[in-house]
Amino acid sequence: MPVPFEALIPYAIMIGMFGVSGAGLSLLRNYTNDWKRPRRSLDQWDRVMMDRDARLTGSLRGQSANPRAPPGFELSSTWKIEERII
Repeated sequence: MPVPFEALIPYAIMIGMFGVSGAGLSLLRNYTNDWKRPRRSLDQWDRVMMDRDARLTGSLRGQSANPRAPPGFELSSTWKIEERII
């Protein structure tokens, strides 16, 4: 006995929603990475360079070919100031 097509409509809706949510997450991930592929196997050096690039260009994935740092870069240090306990 064949299955009526009305029983397959909820499955098509569920599969469609999984596809829409997957495509949306992929689009969001690419948008946050400046439309570049995600980085894999990041070590401490890569994270430090990403932080430096973020301070130079304003984006984690952006890089600058300018040999001179912009004004104010020397004041945006990543070293955190700790409070003295006296």
